[in-house]
Amino acid sequence: MRVLLFLLPFLVFTACEANTAESTAEETPVAEATSPFADRIAAAENRLQKSTASQLILAAINAHGGLEKWYAQSPLYYRFNYRPTEKDKTIRDSYILNDYVNARAVHQSADQEGMSYGFDGKEAWKLPADADLSVNARFWSLTPYYFVGLPFVLADEGIFFEQIEDADWEGTSYHRVKVTYGEGIGDADQDYYILWLHPETKQMDALNYIVSYSGFFPNGGHLPEKFMVLNGKTTVDGITLPTGYTTRWSDKPTEVITNITVSDYSFKPDTADEAFDKPAAASIVE
Repeated sequence: MRVLLFLLPFLVFTACEANTAESTAEETPVAEATSPFADRIAAAENRLQKSTASQLILAAINAHGGLEKWYAQSPLYYRFNYRPTEKDKTIRDSYILNDYVNARAVHQSADQEGMSYGFDGKEAWKLPADADLSVNARFWSLTPYYFVGLPFVLADEGIFFEQIEDADWEGTSYHRVKVTYGEGIGDADQDYYILWLHPETKQMDALNYIVSYSGFFPNGGHLPEKFMVLNGKTTVDGITLPTGYTTRWSDKPTEVITNITVSDYSFKPDTADEAFDKPAAASIVE
């Protein structure tokens, strides 16, 4: 998967000048508060206004809470518990702190006690240095955040949108938008996603996707397409987030292959930047 404070409002008060007959006040215009992310948000909204497909994505972002609240409240803490239905497949269960503004993450493993791993924006790492992780730290550090962060993560540059034909799921005809990436965007620029957007709520209820991560497919290629359905949502500090998913192969939509639960959400904007540094005793993961 790819790697992508509000200023306090202030008022300028008018000064009153008195004369011998009466006091008059000349009003000074009130300066509007600005977000440190204002330019980033304006650029994203400009990009997302350019086609019908991208306008559907912008509507979904706004329906989930909007970019101002999303950027202002980073990082996000949560537990992501990924459980395949086949017994020989790897469980991936961790408590995650994601700085999604700068694409950084720290995982505390829930299924491998005492182990942690993450991505500091440049390098993936693991701790203890000789830990035998059950996951690929570079691939998995940012993967949960990408799913949890949809559709917000689609505000980044280098992303292309195509509206494809509507399709039915459980009695509702959904708008669908295919998402692809420019060359060199992230570790898997051959990935694609198809978002299923509810025609009334505008929110994302399901998606198709492929995994083309070059670490798994050094000569090109990808896993077969999957179909992921959100099976619950919650609103935290104005942002609507998934509480779980069921995943199927797209050509076998009745057969569940993975159950995922997401819990313990909390935005932590006061987190120190050093929280995302690679620990001194950690080792680099390629």
